[in-house]
Amino acid sequence: MQLSLPVFAARGDTAGAARQYIVVGGDHYHPPYEFLDDNGEPAGYNVELTRAIAEVMGVDVRFVFGEWAEMRRKLESGEIDILQGMSYSEERAKEFDFAPPHAIVHQSFFARKGAPAVELDELQGKEVIVQNLDIMHDYLLEHNVGAELITVDTHADALRLLASGRGDYALVANLPSLYLSRQLGLTNILPVAKPFANRYGYAVKKGNSNTLATFSEGLAILKNTGRHQQIYDKWLGPLEDMGSFPWKKVGQIGASVSVTLLLILGGIVMWNRMLRREVESRSEDLRRHQQQLIQADKMTSLGVLVSGVAHEINNPSSLLLLNLPVLRDAYADTREILENHYRTHGDFDIGGLAYSRMRDEIPLMLDEMLDGAQRIKRIVGDLKDFARQGSADLREVVDLNTVVDTAIRLVDNSIRKATGQFEVSLGVGLPTVRGNAQRIEQVVINLILNACQALRSPTEGIFLRTYYDADESGALRVILEVRDQGQGIEPDAINQLTDPFFTTKRESGGTGLGLSVSAGIVSEHRGRLVFDSKPGEGTTVRMILPVESESMLGSGAAAKGDQ
Repeated sequence: MQLSLPVFAARGDTAGAARQYIVVGGDHYHPPYEFLDDNGEPAGYNVELTRAIAEVMGVDVRFVFGEWAEMRRKLESGEIDILQGMSYSEERAKEFDFAPPHAIVHQSFFARKGAPAVELDELQGKEVIVQNLDIMHDYLLEHNVGAELITVDTHADALRLLASGRGDYALVANLPSLYLSRQLGLTNILPVAKPFANRYGYAVKKGNSNTLATFSEGLAILKNTGRHQQIYDKWLGPLEDMGSFPWKKVGQIGASVSVTLLLILGGIVMWNRMLRREVESRSEDLRRHQQQLIQADKMTSLGVLVSGVAHEINNPSSLLLLNLPVLRDAYADTREILENHYRTHGDFDIGGLAYSRMRDEIPLMLDEMLDGAQRIKRIVGDLKDFARQGSADLREVVDLNTVVDTAIRLVDNSIRKATGQFEVSLGVGLPTVRGNAQRIEQVVINLILNACQALRSPTEGIFLRTYYDADESGALRVILEVRDQGQGIEPDAINQLTDPFFTTKRESGGTGLGLSVSAGIVSEHRGRLVFDSKPGEGTTVRMILPVESESMLGSGAAAKGDQ
């Protein structure tokens, strides 16, 4: 994209005097240095600096903005007179002449959160995103670091591509990238290393000494008068403070506070001694009450959200449940007509595919859609039950192997994405248990998905099995075991896994509700969840459910309902 803007006259020229235009090139999207604003006008640190130089030197300038690679080619061909922002290198100095720098630009490696820091000699085999013909593109090509380069037109394109999951690193200018990542809301990337600092300033085609001298002299005047520093602080000062600790401000505040503290220090010490014993006796209660209030507020908000979502989902799912049986019957009624047509006239297309293929597929598709709609209805019912904290019927006869088969089918896509090694061993002659199959299925799904999320690569496996044994008292129990070869869990987190809102995956969207809800469901069935994990070696989770007689569970359920 290229934009030519109207000429403006520098202050100090007499009206109507002959002017020689200087065509100044710039990157159309390289904030805060240079960019086109919402009105398509040039803006940024470089633009304001160029206008100030034009004013003090009495020259007129015309801005031409476009993609950086195109602007560099236009400077080489002489279509523009000067670039207002180019990083210096010895290789570039063979083609261009540079004015004294008006800024120092730090180049940074940006990466997705969790990625390790990297040095230039560690790029062998890595995918690195760079701006086309940028200083870092030149450097990587010149030094042949062994990286696979992905070139883009702007820094914004590089950051968006990295945030979307492409490439391992983006090698870009630090301040523009901090500015753009904040402006674009790219919260999953951050700088991990700053390998370069480049001099950044005006550049002309070699031999264009008059233009270069004009801008060099104008820049010197601005530096001596302090105007350059004002422009620099306006555009770049706030960004240079991003991510750094404000020591100067802290020092100023600390000095003021210290004077006050010295005056009242004696009184504070005495007051502290008087209150310490009372504070220590009540602090634990206050912390516990605070956590209870936070939990209550979260659960109230969750209940309101679940009720609203359940209501919105019920309407379309009810429509599907009403219409799908009609469609299935309608197809059955037309089957004989279609078969006669097929036998008489041969194969024909229906829905873009041959009838000979679709005649057996359509009934299956309708049945699968009907099963899916019925499952949506059941899930919505469970969500409503969860929101109102109602009791569930725990008197169904549940075959754990059947529940596991259903759960595996539902999360099959997640399993295939997570691992190439998923092994299932279902126990033979497994006793049935009394309970709620849908709720137990929810627990099985949560355990499998947690195992998938714990894997670091598809080469690591998940192993699931069911079996039964007897406890110390001789009572039978059925057991589901889910073992993964993932990253494992730290010892101090094991006992918190079933706490509401506790999660080790907060940055990737974890809410901390899955295992908490699962533990509650298992407890309702008089069972328990047992966790065994070693960091780096994987995790094993066992769901243990008692095999109870109908009379025992019936009385237990009744007792629970009376509470």
